[in-house]
Amino acid sequence: MSTVNTVTEQLTRAGQAIEHGSFAIIDEEAGPHAYTDEQWPIVRRMIHANADFDFNGLTRFHPAAVRAGIDLLLGAKARGGAHIVADVEMICVGLSAPRLKHFGVQTHQFISDDDVIERAKAEDTTRAVQAMRKAQRLGLIDGQIIAIGNAPTALIELVRMIREENARPALVIGMPVGFVSAAESKALLDDVTEVPWIAIEGRKGGSTLVVAALHALLALAEAEQKKAAAQA
Repeated sequence: MSTVNTVTEQLTRAGQAIEHGSFAIIDEEAGPHAYTDEQWPIVRRMIHANADFDFNGLTRFHPAAVRAGIDLLLGAKARGGAHIVADVEMICVGLSAPRLKHFGVQTHQFISDDDVIERAKAEDTTRAVQAMRKAQRLGLIDGQIIAIGNAPTALIELVRMIREENARPALVIGMPVGFVSAAESKALLDDVTEVPWIAIEGRKGGSTLVVAALHALLALAEAEQKKAAAQA
C-alpha cells in the first residue's frame, strides 16, 4: 500500500518530494518535543507554513482535540456532512476544496454579511462577535469545527457561549493573532474543559496557521481511512 495520501498530499511526485523533504528537515531541526504522535503532524505542518519553530512549544492541545477532529471528519458523510465555521474568509479560501469535498465538509464565514455588520453597529460590538452569534443562530456551532485565526473577539465570544449558553463545538481551533486581546483570548480557551481545542500561546497566530492545522487533520483522517480500507 502506498504511504502517500491520494487526496490530502501534493498531486505530483515532485511536489510530494518537496513537501516530505521539508517535513524531514523540520523533524531533524526540531529535535525532541513533548507532543504525541497524533499532535506532532499538526505542529510540524504549522511550522512548515511559516518556517517558525516557535510553534514547537507554543502550540497547545486539549487532550481530546486531535481525536475529536479526526472523528468528525471520518463520520461527516454518514451524518450528512460537517461544517467548519471560520472567523474570516481567508481560512475558507485557504482550505483545499477537493480535500473538504472528500470528507463532505462545508466552510462558512459571516464576517462581511450585511446583517452581521448592522448588528455590530447597533450593539456596539465587533463584526466577529456577531458572526459567531449568527453561526449559533444557524445551528453551525454545536458538533462542528470552529476555526479562529484573526479575531480575538470571536474567540472570546465563543468561550462565553460555551460557558454561558452550553455551546458545544466538536473542536475549536483558536489561533487569533495580534496585540489587543489575542493572547488573552487564547488564555481563556486554555481554561476550557468542556470542549476540545487547539491553540497557540501568546500573540502569534493567524489564518495561515489555522489552515495548516486543518490540513494536517484532514491528512490524519485520510491516513486512517486508508488503513481501515486495507484491513477490510
